[in-house]
Amino acid sequence: MTDEAQVLIARLIAGRWVPRADALSRRALVDEDFRAEIERRLAACGLRLLDNPYATHIALGLASTAEEPVLAREGKWLSSNLGLARDCVALLVVLWALLILPKRERQVTRRDNTQTQQNDMFGLEKSIPTGSDVEGNLPERTLIADFGKQLGGKTRIGFNLGILSRHGFIERHQGVIHEGPMLDLALDHTVLAPRILDGALAELLAARVTEIAPDLNEE
Repeated sequence: MTDEAQVLIARLIAGRWVPRADALSRRALVDEDFRAEIERRLAACGLRLLDNPYATHIALGLASTAEEPVLAREGKWLSSNLGLARDCVALLVVLWALLILPKRERQVTRRDNTQTQQNDMFGLEKSIPTGSDVEGNLPERTLIADFGKQLGGKTRIGFNLGILSRHGFIERHQGVIHEGPMLDLALDHTVLAPRILDGALAELLAARVTEIAPDLNEE
């Protein structure tokens, strides 16, 4: 008999993410016993399942009990276990703010890229939109023009975009940045969004976020 829990975990480890629409992914999201077995096996290895209803993939992350042993090294707390430099992490946060925050606004209000809140009276009765219908994009030249000074200039930004692309945070097509499988999973929206909208990055990002999703600054 095929051990489907083992298969899904192996696929997540080997491929780093699995589409939410995949049969085993769907089972993990709706079958409580199957989900519990997966979480039990992952917990034994210091891992947990990364999933949220707004993302198009599922993936693996560190369990809270494993964060300190993995990330606290030589008296320092690492920003990630991927070896990302500080400016690369800063770029990742900026991209998350510019791609995920506007997308989440559209998802929460049940709007796709063609709708506005005013003409969508029954939006909240719809299912949460995902994928290309709700995801945005960002031209690399716009990113460099707006944040080049803060993020190290064109060459450094291009280098870091390559790193983030290889790790699955973003996808790049003909000079345009798109959300990758990991961008909406690896960063916790409930923790990061308030820090961005109300914290140190608020003024820096205000113009760009307002341009992409005006409703974010009305709350």
